[in-house]
Amino acid sequence: MLPSPGFWLEQPNLAALEIAAILGYRVVIIDMEHGVVTSESCNALVPQARALGMTVLIRVAAAERVLVQQALDYGADTVMLPMIRDAAHAADAAAFAKYPPLGTRGAGTGRAFGYGAYEAVESDFYRAANIRTKCHVMIETVGALQDADAIAALPSVDGLFVGPSDLSLARGRGAFRFTMEDENDFRTVARACRQNRKTLGLPAPNAKALALALSEGAEYVTISDDLTALRMGLERALALFRDHEDSA
Repeated sequence: MLPSPGFWLEQPNLAALEIAAILGYRVVIIDMEHGVVTSESCNALVPQARALGMTVLIRVAAAERVLVQQALDYGADTVMLPMIRDAAHAADAAAFAKYPPLGTRGAGTGRAFGYGAYEAVESDFYRAANIRTKCHVMIETVGALQDADAIAALPSVDGLFVGPSDLSLARGRGAFRFTMEDENDFRTVARACRQNRKTLGLPAPNAKALALALSEGAEYVTISDDLTALRMGLERALALFRDHEDSA
């Protein structure tokens, strides 16, 4: 089964969402760690993306209680936790994404609760919400990679996603180039997901990385982002112009 194609959204750009949906992207990761998406714009982007038929993940700025809870309160399908240090850190942070007794997420009355209606009609609302909304941990530190199996085994963790650039830097390899060592790290994370029956997400910036993601059974892959797509489009147009300029 092919993984769902996904992209990173680093700007609060509705047109990028609509274009991606038209083209066939099925997953959007709203980047609140490195992007410039504010809380207010994220709150508006989530229902827009879901109305377009997309699965919505939010990478929070940090794996902190308020940020994790807000991401899910906006209505995200999944919250993604960056810069997790190890299994103990993952256990603490992932608990913020699940209601008791599985975790420590607080209750509210916003979109995620149907503005108060869900609790009134669904007797087991909180248990169902723990199943419906997901928590994915980024594996991008040495400690998280070493503890990948233990992190995937946590009942509050639903999946893992590799942060390739930070992991490569942390492992002393410099800029990410998808070397054999990088491949081995990807496979380590994939194995942890398989052994614990958790979702695997992988970056697939090139054909080689995509082939690995397919072979390892990734459920979703990120293949672009809004800024890279914009740059590539502008570059192609400028290259075409310069070709004609040179021949004139």
